[in-house]
Amino acid sequence: MTDHRTRVLREDEVRAANTLFRAALHMKPAPDEDWDRTRHAYQPGRTLGVFDDALIGTARSTDSDLTVPGGAAVSSAAVTGVGVRADRTRRGVLTELMRAQFADFAERGVVVANLWASEGPIYGRFGYGVATHGRSSTVRRRQAVLRPDVPPGGEVELVDVDAARAVLAEGYARIGRRAGMMARPDHWWNYYDGALRRGDDPVAIAVHHGGRGVDGFVVYRVGRAPGGSGVLTVEDMHYDDAAAFAGLWRYLLSVDLVDEISLVYRPLDEPVDLLFTDPRAVTVTGGGDETWLRLLDVPAALAARRWAGEPLVVEVVDPVLEHNAGRYLLSEDGAERTGEPAAVRLGVDALAMAYLGGWRPSALARAGRLWLAEPGIVHAADRLFAAHGAPWCGTFF
Repeated sequence: MTDHRTRVLREDEVRAANTLFRAALHMKPAPDEDWDRTRHAYQPGRTLGVFDDALIGTARSTDSDLTVPGGAAVSSAAVTGVGVRADRTRRGVLTELMRAQFADFAERGVVVANLWASEGPIYGRFGYGVATHGRSSTVRRRQAVLRPDVPPGGEVELVDVDAARAVLAEGYARIGRRAGMMARPDHWWNYYDGALRRGDDPVAIAVHHGGRGVDGFVVYRVGRAPGGSGVLTVEDMHYDDAAAFAGLWRYLLSVDLVDEISLVYRPLDEPVDLLFTDPRAVTVTGGGDETWLRLLDVPAALAARRWAGEPLVVEVVDPVLEHNAGRYLLSEDGAERTGEPAAVRLGVDALAMAYLGGWRPSALARAGRLWLAEPGIVHAADRLFAAHGAPWCGTFF
């Protein structure tokens, strides 16, 4: 990497970084009318570039925070816009970008980083692990009859796209966050405002009003599938309680000229099928990894989340950020470094997989991703890492 230079990009260089990133995904450059909105999604000082004679690699992030088991939030960096020029791949450019990002995060005291991976094999070697999953499904509208015991819900109101940002930001901030969910900062809303206005099909935004104001919302588009059937695709949906969940679904089922409702990357434990007299109205069509997590400051991350059951000593291996390596005593009282023998040993990528509760230690052990001092410890490890509900991010960035 001696012939390469890595630095934070100036504001006048950010569009070139966006063009490089889009080219890495085989996309055309953003047209001028889109760029006028997209540029506001770039947080100043958070876009890196690698140069030889020209820009050959880029990555950026947005400051946020991430909710962990127990309800606390830790500082996070939402990593995106990662790309390397096609004629400069496999020359260490991505490694240099990750190294520079990690150094920047450490200097600013960021505890974790998360990202959506375009390819599965890329980020594990940098200590990222799959931390949240999503499930895709379809609901056949005519077959989806609500059970009589489903809550009535509150009033649902359509919101104009020009007013959506303020209304949705207020609603999202009010909604309780499960493990894996992140704050949506201003720069993210800048990106989202542009995304709402793109697409071939018009966007619709509906909000649910509860006793405290907006406590749920759904963003969707209705298009035509081959053969002419109407498909309502849910792009973004959040709610604070059962009443808001039911109210939003009552509304979705009432939208005319819709034959099928398509859900993408929803929580694994979202009980949509339990709303209906016939649960087979819902068909699971897919699923997979949602966000990948990197624990940048392992001591701070371990201290932030809730632990349950008997104490265990866990040894963490981190060849990339070696200051994280060591043994930690995890208990209901918190987390602290220790010199005691380890009952469990795992890499920092596997720790990221278990950290939010998305993977049980027993599953990691079966896959050879986690070592146990003795087999019986696995049950205590599962209890220790247990979390309430399936972790889920629900925010694309």
